[in-house]
Amino acid sequence: MRVIAGALKGRRLEAPDWSGLRPTSDRLRETLFNVLAPHIGGARFLDAFAGTGAVGIEALSRGAAHVTFVEQDRRAHRLIERNLEHCGVKDRYAIIRAGFAGAARQIGAQFDLLFLDPPYGAAQLVGALEAAAALVAPEALLVIEHARRDEAPEQIAGLTRTRQLLSGDSALAFYRAQ
Repeated sequence: MRVIAGALKGRRLEAPDWSGLRPTSDRLRETLFNVLAPHIGGARFLDAFAGTGAVGIEALSRGAAHVTFVEQDRRAHRLIERNLEHCGVKDRYAIIRAGFAGAARQIGAQFDLLFLDPPYGAAQLVGALEAAAALVAPEALLVIEHARRDEAPEQIAGLTRTRQLLSGDSALAFYRAQ
């Protein structure tokens, strides 16, 4: 894995050495950031179910003002810290080690861009979207990565799906507040 573009372009990121973590591929991240490019500069970015932190680090590299990483797994939390340190990122971020639903109730802030990558499955997809709805600022864009086989709802919790991109077994669904 590597940072694709921006100030940290080319930096290699450490991958997990345990099973159960499914990092967003370089190709899918590139597709994601091609869409987000006009919105990233100065944005408050949420990377939920952050795993390696690659998506949030990419956002920082491309000019996001601040990234909040939310990750429950203790090993992944340490992996995010190591990847940030390796990239020389010393500020403009916060890492919350908690389950996303609980963290979402306590964050008390809204974000301009939100990226969610919950474990694949229809129930996790719906649960993540419902938990994230309160964190969506006016005019914000929320993107959720999910299994292609799990249909992202057209509307949920005050959010409307505006676009869907398919890539292999994965899909990205884009939402805006109604």
